[in-house]
Amino acid sequence: MKTLATLLFLVITCAVQAQHSLEKLWESDSTLAVPESVLYDEDGLYVSLIDGQPWVVDGKGGIARLDKNGKIINLSWITGLNGPKGMALDKKKLYVADMTDVVVIDTKSGKIESRIPVEGSKGLNDVTIDSKGTIYVSDSQGGKVYTITKGKSELYIPETRGVNGLKAVGNDLYICMGNGLYKAGADKKPVLVTSMQMGGDGIEPVGNGDYIISVWQGLIFYMTKDGVMQQMLDSRPQKTHAADIGYNAKERIVYVPTFAKKSVVAYKVK
Repeated sequence: MKTLATLLFLVITCAVQAQHSLEKLWESDSTLAVPESVLYDEDGLYVSLIDGQPWVVDGKGGIARLDKNGKIINLSWITGLNGPKGMALDKKKLYVADMTDVVVIDTKSGKIESRIPVEGSKGLNDVTIDSKGTIYVSDSQGGKVYTITKGKSELYIPETRGVNGLKAVGNDLYICMGNGLYKAGADKKPVLVTSMQMGGDGIEPVGNGDYIISVWQGLIFYMTKDGVMQQMLDSRPQKTHAADIGYNAKERIVYVPTFAKKSVVAYKVK
């Protein structure tokens, strides 16, 4: 009986700690001008293109459109941006972190609707929107997190050194900050969820309390709801980056912008 109980314990433990992996599905043409972020939508993919130096106001940046299979639909869907990075979609409006502004784009017309200045910011990086419509944006250069409501920005968390990726989930805000993933609730106090060997860039919920986290240097991790990190990809030997990922939860596909390699790679999460 004791042997059977031990065996059942081992089986359950192995099941809980099952290693996840990535299966490559496709890679787009390498004509994307420094892709930093990918956002999945039912109509296809939005890809932010820096096309220059990441933190310089030069007007070279833009947004490209790809279909679900990686075919490039429009390389210059939106132009005239300055180092655009993270994106979020709400009610057919695309919100893009663009240096010290959040650019609002009408996805139906494909035109810039407005620019929301984030007062006091130095270099915005990622954007996420909660269920109430509050916009959160990280300021990597200034080490802060801001919110935007009704077109007005406000300082939300003042001390977030090394802040990058953000994701609003329920009443919580997940924050890639320094070499760790943090969670902040209504008290706005970041609490460490798990430590990482390098700072996270993109974070996407799988849907069951688990998350997929990318690291710009070329790593992708699967994090269980218990905070256990499982490495699924290491493209550093190929000098291929893994910037701000997009995710199709229904089909369990993660979209990885390769930055300097100028492409987007799609992987099936196993």
